[in-house]
Amino acid sequence: MAAGPEVHPKPDLPSDVRIYEVGPRDGLQAEATIVPLAIKLELIDRLADAGLAAIEATSFVSPRWVPQLADADELFAGLRRRPGVRYPVLVPNQRGLDRALVAGADEIAVFVSATETFAQRNLGTSRDGALEMAAPVISQARERGMSVRGYVSMVFGDPWEGSVPPEQAAAVAGRLTELGCGSISLGDTIGVGTAGHVPVLLDAVEAAGVPRSQVALHFHDTYGQALANVLAGLEAGVTEFDSSAGGLGGCPYAKSATGNLATEDLVWLLDGLGIRSGVDLGTLVQTSQWLAGQLGRPSPSRVVSALSG
Repeated sequence: MAAGPEVHPKPDLPSDVRIYEVGPRDGLQAEATIVPLAIKLELIDRLADAGLAAIEATSFVSPRWVPQLADADELFAGLRRRPGVRYPVLVPNQRGLDRALVAGADEIAVFVSATETFAQRNLGTSRDGALEMAAPVISQARERGMSVRGYVSMVFGDPWEGSVPPEQAAAVAGRLTELGCGSISLGDTIGVGTAGHVPVLLDAVEAAGVPRSQVALHFHDTYGQALANVLAGLEAGVTEFDSSAGGLGGCPYAKSATGNLATEDLVWLLDGLGIRSGVDLGTLVQTSQWLAGQLGRPSPSRVVSALSG
């Protein structure tokens, strides 16, 4: 059994990549049953042990909307915070920011939609309304010295509206940057993006005023395209990618969205290309094996499955 891939670098790719781990938030929020707080805290601790330096811990969202994350205040209070590890949290609105500040968070993320329909269904407002709601949250967080990330959902396609014009998604990303977001995560929420589509979108986003260095890519593997899209992103100069340990997650408001790109699958690709991520693949696989046992089902990650024999 291979412990890791053979290394064969490709020219003109980044030498280092940042992995933004979303499993404890975006992964677990899609679970049908509530995961105990102790398991969540151990998961975050194990992910830090594996070398992940950015772990999105939770979301300060209303328990009525996402009951799986109703313990956000207790979770953040119970974190064993490590030097050099970031623990950003998602905040949907002013109330979420207020809770995050009380909890002691020092980095937040806000989210908006590239499409009108998803904004209405997920956020209960228009696309422009979501940006207006995010504006004071971003401003207040920045005034307190907090880093702010902006998520843009449905950048490639929407289950109700179909294909999304790149300029439409780019305009939303550009507006978030103008409002003060230091990084923008472009989300392929339903996994319809392809390797040819990725550079087209990135060019549009750059033309809208978002430097390539501030862009992260967030792929779902609905059609098996996530790793191909990562490679297209690498070739286009992107150096930050979102992923979820064990491939957990989806979107509770878009039923066609399946799991996130598995962090193990991403690390295998990066290791094979000789690109440094700081993540130890063996430790990470052990973490996802443990988590699969806690959830009572096999991990959907191909790498976890292969290395588990």
